[in-house]
Amino acid sequence: MTSPLLEVRGLVKQFPVRKNLFGRATTFVSAVDGIDFDLFEGETLGVVGESGCGKSTTARLLMHLIEPTAGTIRFGGRTVGTAELPVKEFRRQVQMVFQDSYASLNPRLTVEESIAFGPTVHGVSQREANARALSLLERVGLDPRRFAGRFTHELSGGQRQRVNIARALALQPRILVLDEAVSALDKSVEAQVLNLLADLKEAFGLTYLFISHDLEVVRFMSTRVLVMYLGRVAELGPTEALYTGSRHPYTTALLGSLLSMDPDHRTAAPPITGDPPNPIDPPPGCRFHTRCAYAEGVCSARMPALLAGAADAAPHWVACHMHAPRSGHSKLKAGAAPETA
Repeated sequence: MTSPLLEVRGLVKQFPVRKNLFGRATTFVSAVDGIDFDLFEGETLGVVGESGCGKSTTARLLMHLIEPTAGTIRFGGRTVGTAELPVKEFRRQVQMVFQDSYASLNPRLTVEESIAFGPTVHGVSQREANARALSLLERVGLDPRRFAGRFTHELSGGQRQRVNIARALALQPRILVLDEAVSALDKSVEAQVLNLLADLKEAFGLTYLFISHDLEVVRFMSTRVLVMYLGRVAELGPTEALYTGSRHPYTTALLGSLLSMDPDHRTAAPPITGDPPNPIDPPPGCRFHTRCAYAEGVCSARMPALLAGAADAAPHWVACHMHAPRSGHSKLKAGAAPETA
């Protein structure tokens, strides 16, 4: 594979939840706990996992909407947030589309003003910014003559999200971070927006980081899929390889929740039981061992490294002692290679 466009290494975000009498934080919740991944130009990386696993926090850390506790983010070989690549310059290349289409738009601005605002902040002339806004409105399927002068409360949810997409494209970015961008839409409108995103990706040569709870949508949109559990990466691999041959028990359980229309494949038992552990006091070793049917002593004793199989045609990473060489797990799989992400 070519060099990654975006590299994330050791990303951590801890939020204080308790303070002592002197106002110093004494207890933290690790929303994101040392994750590593790469994003390659032209691909769509889907991010899935249960609520609270750290997906949206990761997106906000990438955009520097919240500051990471530790870790580095590199874009095009340059470290974000340093003299190499200031955050403002980074945001010209990477834009985000949020889940709440209403709250992410300024109700005092018209649609045209909302889309043109970003380019003007970054030094584009008002005339060119307005021209971009009108052109992008048409590109996302909204007639500029009808919608340019409207305010956000005059639009439907699908129309507002199209405006948000146009606004994100106004700076001509290379990456779009889509955080549950279609989850609040009706299914028919969702399908239209997904097709629009696929068309825009092709037309503008975009790269997507696509966060969603909907596993079928992620399968439709993504080139690769990253599975998160309690702030860590459980599995990362090509979409079809992961969906048809998942390696982490959590991924298998997650995919087992997909509904089937075949009466011969009814779900007789829940694919996963129990609640996720308290993120303030996560269990030692593998985070998933408290809910895993294959858990053994080594799972609670050591944190598994994120490794890729030696025989993989494309890298397929998994953090599980059943795939870690010399882990001592009784169900150790053959073919794992000690290649760390």
